[in-house]
Amino acid sequence: MSIGRLPENEQRILDEMERALRRDRRLDRKLRTHRVSRRPDPARVLARLAAYRPRVWTVAVLFAMSTGLMVAGIVTSDPGVIWAFAAIWPLTMFAGFRLMCRWCGS
Repeated sequence: MSIGRLPENEQRILDEMERALRRDRRLDRKLRTHRVSRRPDPARVLARLAAYRPRVWTVAVLFAMSTGLMVAGIVTSDPGVIWAFAAIWPLTMFAGFRLMCRWCGS
């Protein structure tokens, strides 16, 4: 086994593979436009959010959790329960609104 260059036949095969990959325009475009970032693209996030299509059982579970947290928050006045309700309630409303919009056809 050589430590330096590859044997001639393996080097030739590798060169042919590289040439074939360079001719692939779609792959070249994907590699050129591929960005590595830690923050998500806001336009992509908004597009995914607008395309969100909740299921009935998802909305039902969110509604049941919200109702349970609301009742527990009223009874106990515990700040943790109230904050949990405050976090879940907008998600429930958004999912319910999206489900109703889908049912109405708009």
